[in-house]
Amino acid sequence: MAILVEHDKRKHEILQKSLDVFVEEGYEDATFQKIADRCGITRTTLYIYFKNKYEIFLGSLKQLLNGLEEELTGILADESLKSEETLRKILKTIIDYCEANEKLFQVILSYLTQLKKTGVDTSERVRRRIIKLKHVLSTILIRGIQSGEFKQCNVKDVNQLFYDLIEASIFHSIIMNKKTSTSVRKTLDLVVDTLVNK
Repeated sequence: MAILVEHDKRKHEILQKSLDVFVEEGYEDATFQKIADRCGITRTTLYIYFKNKYEIFLGSLKQLLNGLEEELTGILADESLKSEETLRKILKTIIDYCEANEKLFQVILSYLTQLKKTGVDTSERVRRRIIKLKHVLSTILIRGIQSGEFKQCNVKDVNQLFYDLIEASIFHSIIMNKKTSTSVRKTLDLVVDTLVNK
């Protein structure tokens, strides 16, 4: 009797388990065999779903980021929250996510460093991955300005400031080995405070 395989479910499980391999081993040392072993399948079976390690890595990152994006979209859609509350909640969620995934960011940094050595434009790769995040932040800022909750401001500049603070938090965490979330949270709150019309 043939075994029925749910391919979408299996692919999802492979992406989840492979992320653990990347975090534990680092991008360079994670191999198809290690990923297959973690998933309890053969390398041949793994090749049915993915062409190479790069495809698995990007797929696992996308799957993880999709979860964050869904959470942020849910907060954004909550009409019971004022713009200020929405912005604070979204910024807190992002910082919590960064804290919870510190090792993953180390892997991403290693991966981007490796790519940069080959001449790839890493800034473009990062930009494509964060475009939804910036869109969410812009939407909140515009909504707050239109409702009169926020002062008139240059949305693009404020959005970039929020992103730079989040990026600085990640940098301090993975490069400097400093837990800066408390200071970053205070700084983000300060920026939100300056936006609010009182």
